[in-house]
Amino acid sequence: MSEQTLPEPVRDLLAAVLEALDIPSPATVGDTEAHHALLADRAMDAVVALQGVLHCGDHTEWAATYLRARLAENPATGYRAWGEGQ
Repeated sequence: MSEQTLPEPVRDLLAAVLEALDIPSPATVGDTEAHHALLADRAMDAVVALQGVLHCGDHTEWAATYLRARLAENPATGYRAWGEGQ
């Protein structure tokens, strides 16, 4: 099987989507609500970015830039993550 590589803009967008969705699990039940709210916001940002590519033409680079800007505005903070010191 030959190895296929994705174009760099597509890889960059996929990396940004993974960054948006792959946030640390909450440390306690009390942290779950904040974790879920943050994940929902970041998932919606990822949806907007993907819609920009799939429904508005090839705006892959824009989508990755947009998503990274939204992630910078909405960092994975505000709850204690699994494995963090008490």
